This record gives sequence, C-alpha cells and structure tokens, in this order.
Amino acid sequence: MNDPDELLHTLDMLLKESNFTKAARELYISQPYLTQLIKRIEKRVGAKIINRDVQPFTLTEAGLIYYKYLETISYDGLQLERQLAQFSHPEKEIIRIGILESLGSYLLPAILSSFLQKHPNAEIQLFEAFPRKTEKRLLNEEIDCYIGQTPDAISRGLDFYTNGGEQYYIVIPSNSKYFQPNKFILEPDELDIKELLSQPLVLSQPESAIRHQINGLLQTFHVKPHIVMESNSVITVANLAVNGIGLTISSASILKRLRHQPINLLPLDRSLIMIKFFIAVKQGRKHSQALQDLIKTFQQIKLEPSIH
Repeated sequence: MNDPDELLHTLDMLLKESNFTKAARELYISQPYLTQLIKRIEKRVGAKIINRDVQPFTLTEAGLIYYKYLETISYDGLQLERQLAQFSHPEKEIIRIGILESLGSYLLPAILSSFLQKHPNAEIQLFEAFPRKTEKRLLNEEIDCYIGQTPDAISRGLDFYTNGGEQYYIVIPSNSKYFQPNKFILEPDELDIKELLSQPLVLSQPESAIRHQINGLLQTFHVKPHIVMESNSVITVANLAVNGIGLTISSASILKRLRHQPINLLPLDRSLIMIKFFIAVKQGRKHSQALQDLIKTFQQIKLEPSIH
C-alpha cells in the first residue's frame, strides 16, 4: 500500500478505532496485514508513528510529521493532475478560474449553472486566493480567467468585462450606541459616516479586495481606524460585527448568509464605495470557445444581490 490517500485513511481509521482488530475490520483487511503495514512504515521512518500504549491512540511526533508528509504528497498529486488535465484529456473543456472564496459562493452558482448546461463536458478548476495572488496567476497563465470585484485597481496586461454589482452598508450591531431598535435599513443621511468609521471596527485582512476599498473610504473621511480584529474571511468579519465585536462594512450577498440578528444597516452612497463584478483574462492570449462562452454568460446573468 503506497497510495498516500489510502495510507491517510488507514491511519485515520486506526486512530478512530484505537484497536488494530476493529480498524482492520472497518478497512476490510486482516489484522495481521494492518499490523505489518504499520511496522513497515515505522521501519522506513525509523521511529514509532503511533502511541499504542494510550487510549485513544495518538500520533507520535514522528507520526505527525509522516502524516503531514502524506497530506503534502496527496495535495501535490492532485495539483499535478489538474495541471496536466488539459494534455491528458484533450477532449475536455477545462477552465481554470481564479476567485475569492467569499465572492465565489455567490457568483459561481449563478454563472456556472447556466454555463454548464451549454457545456456539460466542461471541467471547472477553482483557484481561491486574494486578488493580487490571483492576478499574478492569470498573468503567468496558471489560470484562464479571474472573477473579482472592483476592477479599478486591476493589474496591467489584463482585459476585463464588468456586470452588475451591489451596495455596501455599515453594519451596526445591537450593542452599539448608534443602534436604533425596530429599524433595519436606515436612511443614508440618518447617521454621520465619519463618526461611525471612528468606532471600533472589525475588518478583513489588508490583502482583500473589500479592505482596499474600505481603506480608500477611511482616507476620504480622514479617519485613522480603530481596528479591534481582522480576519481572512469576510463571512467571519460580518458575523463578528453582527454579534457586537465592532462595526464593519459589508454587502448584501454576505449579510444574507448570516443568521438573523437585530442590526442596523446604513447604506453607503455608490459614489463613495461599491462593488462592481468583473471577469478578467490575459491580454493577447487566445481564448478557447468555452472560455469565450463563459465570459458571455457572465455578462448576461443578472448579478444584483439585494438585502431584502
């Protein structure tokens, strides 16, 4: 047994059952075979990988290193398959899409459901990362297109096509002194924006697209932010704000995914800050028919999420 995924599954089962006989039964192999397999691995590693003297079984320090090694081998194998897919399966229409995770959870279902009806044999490979890394991948031709928001700061050498967008809101939790009971969406001029931005804030990491825009908004109002917490996930940021950790700025497509809590939303004028969706490709590169159709689909789909 040399397959890293099979070995990982074997170790997982052994740790779960903490008994060689029970684990072997679940794995549909004999107990002597399982015992010998672990002994062979330990001989190759040069150290014990499983603490058998405790219940439940645990990985030793050497076992943790070996387990992470198997995970790395498994991941690298999958990445190699993805990179070679266009050559090993030339009959397939493979499109490699770079996208921010939080954006993809809203945009991709809307775009791909329509696109895959016309291209049932297409294989979509997703590469989720922050904007700058995704742009670099596109320029290096590691991906075929990039779906993002706010194309104003996009790298040179990329062509982009826009469609739809959404409004931003300042999220005011119920424990804030600015919270107004029995209201949801406030009037745009109901509160002072600069005063709200001066309150404790929960924001996404500096590399995120939304953070770039928020930084610009803070500069517009000459506010030095009091940031109490940052997160890689805009969902986490919104959830923290909704639950009273601080104020934040978020959008309908994010806020709609959270469990309902009493909050106020102050709409921000689109001239100050807004989301504009785009799909980008590398300039001068020949694009497959499938990718051209994906761009057309993106431009035709209605992408205007609402908080209501």
